[in-house]
Amino acid sequence: MLTVALTGGIGSGKSQTATLFAALGVPIVDLDVIAHQLTAPNKPLVAQIAASFGEAYVAADGALDRNKMRQLVFDHADARTQLNAILHPAIHDEAIKQLHSHKSMPYAILVIPLLDKSSVYNAMIDSVLVIDCEEATQINRVKQRNNWDEKQIKKIIDAQMPRQARLAMADDVIKNNGNINVLRQKVNELHQKYIKTCILRKTIP
Repeated sequence: MLTVALTGGIGSGKSQTATLFAALGVPIVDLDVIAHQLTAPNKPLVAQIAASFGEAYVAADGALDRNKMRQLVFDHADARTQLNAILHPAIHDEAIKQLHSHKSMPYAILVIPLLDKSSVYNAMIDSVLVIDCEEATQINRVKQRNNWDEKQIKKIIDAQMPRQARLAMADDVIKNNGNINVLRQKVNELHQKYIKTCILRKTIP
């Protein structure tokens, strides 16, 4: 099975792009979705996070209080490192499990928001697809979607890989200006490309 890493900065349109691939029958393994599942009410990781950071970071329903934790980790790099040490191994194990469950499919999309050259996922990735847009577009989208202030959004953007470094990793790039019809067309074109690549891999030793 071919594994295509789908990455891009916050507000670039990764989720929308993944949804379009899913509509074509492509399996989607999304690290953000996994992270939400693992920090849902009363999940074991929530207890670990509470032990490390305090009960204040657990919401009333027993889930991770994502807003409080977000503010903490983007103001304190050591807290971000500590949280990643709890979350990332469990997310990685679940991602491997999900990819393995789709091994009979021609290819799968692995959505990785923070892909970089040192990523533990690189060994399993065959191709990198970057969703790209201008920073101003990212900020406007996140403002509308999450109702966050610009300062908070800028902190997140600054903590992510620089745009040009991300583009340098890409095998394919989709420029996502917000036109859903153009985005759908580009996804359809790449879908055909990935299917052909899978066929070639099977026919050429």
